[in-house]
Amino acid sequence: MSSTDVRKEAEDSGPSGYAAARLRLLTEEAQSGPPRRTALSALTDKWLAGLFGAGAEGLRGVSLVAVGGYGRGELSPRSDLDLLLLHDGGDTEAVAALADRIWYPVWDLGLALDHSVRTPAEARKTAGEDLKVQLGLLDARHIAGDMGLTAGLRTAVLADWRNQAPKRLPELQELGAERAERQGELQYLLEPDLKEAHGGLRDATTLRAVAASWVADAPREGLAEARRRLLDVRDALHLATGRATDRLALQEQDQVAAELGLLDADTLLREVYEAARVISYASDVTWREVGRVLKSRAVRPRLRAMLGGGKPVAERSPLAEGVVEQEGEAVLARAARPERDPVLPLRAAAAAAQSGLPLSLHAVRRLAATVRPLPTPWPAEAREQLVTLLGSGRPTVDVWEALEAEGLITQLLPDWERVRCRPQRNAVHLWTVDRHLIETAVRASEFTRRVHRPDLLLVAALLHDIGKGWPGDHSVAGEIIAKDVAARIGFDREDVAVIATLVRHHLLLIDTATRRDLEDPATVRSVAEAVRTQSTLELLHALTEADALATGPAAWSSWRGSLVADLVKRVSAVFAGDPLDEPEAAAPTAEQERLAIEAVATGSPVLSLRAQTEPPAEEQPAGDPEPLGVELLIAVPDQPGVLPAVSGVLAVHRLTVRTAELRALELPDGVDGSVLLLNWRVAAEYGSLPQAARLRADLVRALDGSLDIAGRLAERDAAYPRRRGVVAPPPRVTVAPAASHLATVIEVRAQDAPGLLFRIGRALEDANVQVRSAHVSTLGANAVDAFYVTGPEGAPLPGEEAASVARKLEEMLRG
Repeated sequence: MSSTDVRKEAEDSGPSGYAAARLRLLTEEAQSGPPRRTALSALTDKWLAGLFGAGAEGLRGVSLVAVGGYGRGELSPRSDLDLLLLHDGGDTEAVAALADRIWYPVWDLGLALDHSVRTPAEARKTAGEDLKVQLGLLDARHIAGDMGLTAGLRTAVLADWRNQAPKRLPELQELGAERAERQGELQYLLEPDLKEAHGGLRDATTLRAVAASWVADAPREGLAEARRRLLDVRDALHLATGRATDRLALQEQDQVAAELGLLDADTLLREVYEAARVISYASDVTWREVGRVLKSRAVRPRLRAMLGGGKPVAERSPLAEGVVEQEGEAVLARAARPERDPVLPLRAAAAAAQSGLPLSLHAVRRLAATVRPLPTPWPAEAREQLVTLLGSGRPTVDVWEALEAEGLITQLLPDWERVRCRPQRNAVHLWTVDRHLIETAVRASEFTRRVHRPDLLLVAALLHDIGKGWPGDHSVAGEIIAKDVAARIGFDREDVAVIATLVRHHLLLIDTATRRDLEDPATVRSVAEAVRTQSTLELLHALTEADALATGPAAWSSWRGSLVADLVKRVSAVFAGDPLDEPEAAAPTAEQERLAIEAVATGSPVLSLRAQTEPPAEEQPAGDPEPLGVELLIAVPDQPGVLPAVSGVLAVHRLTVRTAELRALELPDGVDGSVLLLNWRVAAEYGSLPQAARLRADLVRALDGSLDIAGRLAERDAAYPRRRGVVAPPPRVTVAPAASHLATVIEVRAQDAPGLLFRIGRALEDANVQVRSAHVSTLGANAVDAFYVTGPEGAPLPGEEAASVARKLEEMLRG
């Protein structure tokens, strides 16, 4: 039966004709989705218009108006009918009788009805008092009667909405936040409310209202399709249950999936999650833009007065090479060239997360459209920026979702596609697989002070469940994928093996601790054989806790934590028989020896700067090689204060230290004197590298005390507004037991920051200890440093004195 035939069957205005036509439309016709919703709305319009016409004969100044979802023409099989009987205030008794002639037939059919009878003035007054009423009226649509009356109300309501936007939009945002708190995130729930959960149909409607205010508009790519998909699921849910429900219960998901022609319930949930993610991200971006516009409107008159009526220029402050902060967002610098800088997406994301800023929609879209693929393996900077992003704590989530929304994550990590939006049918899990992986990295960022290699911990956290996109044991599949991903990211063979081991055995500690007899030596031995080294055990312990905490409150407890800690202690005892070997000094290269001899001859520091590069990948445009960093070699006659002087000069010149080694160099026979050699890898925070001659001149001044490094760094910090940034774990300073027979080894793990190494070096100098050698590495945003120190006589520090130095250094870093 065609839609025309259905309408003809309902033309008698009686409930039986409409009911029969409605039933045919919902059960016998092949059409579904938007065409069926449109046909159902049109059928209902025809029937209600007939009821109105039969009861309003001779009555003027009255109209019947559809509002809300019905006003948008989006009737699902069990949707409410939202109706307004609008009148000009004339014959109120006749209007009341007309209302009865319309409402009662609707009720007789058992249809849910949300109705009201108002004049235009009353409707506007009610809308001004009740935000939900105002939102419904924004979608007002004429059904029957005085069309001019309906048009006048629509015009007035839209004008009111736009005039009152600065007040009403914050109220609307607060309502959405309260709803999200109650209903949760649609994109992660196993039994979601398709309408009320964050990212659901209510939020999609809210975005329409924001657009109608002319204050801001939502990102439109994919939004209409996401909204259509959720409406289709709700239609199928209504037909499957026969009820007016928006909650997609577990027991009904298979039937709903079949109604939609989908493979199974997991496929259904994944489609729901993908749609919700689009709406949720669009909501976040839109509300951020609303806040920016309303704030700009509030301060613009004052700024214009101060600037003499000119247009205020948005302040831009640098965050990283090619990335600046503007109006509370991380945006691309004007000089940024994504098409020539494949690391820029990760650098921008890391800078945004570290600063606690959102990554602007425009920036992400430009990156997605123009950036070229990273070479394989990734350059060192790309790997470091990924680690920095993963180690940024809670801000990582929003930045990652921004990259995800434009397809940049799957471009960087193709294996991510298999876990994206993948549901986990386990009541213990709060998140989809992909969000769980990010949550685990967020949790792991809290434990970076507990491990020697936080970069391996964070990457293993990101990959530990990557095998859930494949059949079979996800740990076994994940080990294979992790090896490939870690090698592509640019880790060396040993690090790849460690990451693969962590992924393969990420459940080993918790399963063994809770299901095996820890008193049985065979149990402990089996774990030791699987883990192999103390450093891997340390990483696995942190990953185990991060994974459990990211799963949900039921997955971790003090009891489980104590069992795992006991197991780790027992396995550590197995490894205790292998003390750390004293690091052997590498033979100096010809260049290092040349610099050392020149430093002795001149009595002053000598340095060499050499850029590390790699040729362009075959698929990239021909051109100059991309710089990966700068190797800085410095030879200095042995004297106090070398470490704080060098690190301070680098900080003043905005050079980030990625790795650093300091050691005494044995000179060739016949050359008298003692030289310290510093072999560092550095990179410019942004801008160009300083000239070697200027670095050397400043280093000479720093060593003779004429350059006030502390003052220069303080002035620079004061020149920039303090950003909220990430809340990093507190620094941790420890004395490594039995790490060396020749020196005391003090280990420092802290959040990397400009001038950090300068502060550490100065604190060690103030403690009257000599730095015999130093091994410094920056792993993402984490500084992991080891200092081999002795007393003035050249012997290791006594135990109490070493502990005191470590304690004072930690207090200084915390302060």
